[in-house]
Amino acid sequence: MESREATERIVHVVDDDADLLRAISRLLRSHGYASRTYSSAAEFLGAGVPDGPACLLLDLNMPGMTGLELQQVISDYPSRLSIVFISGQGDIPATVRAMKAGAVDFLTKPFDGDVLIAAIDAAVRRSHTAQASEDALQKDWDLFQTLSPRERQVCLLFAQGMLNKQIAFELGTAERTIKAQRGSVMRKLGADSVPDVVRLVVRLRDASRLP
Repeated sequence: MESREATERIVHVVDDDADLLRAISRLLRSHGYASRTYSSAAEFLGAGVPDGPACLLLDLNMPGMTGLELQQVISDYPSRLSIVFISGQGDIPATVRAMKAGAVDFLTKPFDGDVLIAAIDAAVRRSHTAQASEDALQKDWDLFQTLSPRERQVCLLFAQGMLNKQIAFELGTAERTIKAQRGSVMRKLGADSVPDVVRLVVRLRDASRLP
């Protein structure tokens, strides 16, 4: 896969119309984007699905693998690509499927250049937002992993609102021991308050990182 830095200002364009690929590349350059073009879904996959934030401008109907099929394949990758579909015909069922699967927009050819750039800008913003959220979640997880097994137990229990004496009873240890472990948890997590710890635990649970 490509590095994240290499994909941040690149729009990947997949379309079997060579003239359209050239026209879109010129338009993207005029708006500060670099582009990489592919004549088929297979060619795009062969080049490697980028793992960083980027936009994929994807034709709906192509020989071989269709745009919708490629969207499904990409969903199995750890990728932050945001997809904008383009199509030569208005296909409402396909549009619905694409949007339900997470596409940012669906444009019908011929489309206005400003409309296309606006859709790409939105896709890039979404992609970067998703990547920032993933990075923040990974930071939370890395901090949680610095806790010892007993500190993790203490962390989860006081995040539930339990008092030190209640945690001590639950774990069969002294209250002063729990107080010390709780202080260690706060330091290792870089938390200034109990609500900070609660929010970190909630974020990890919402992401299925914790039971």
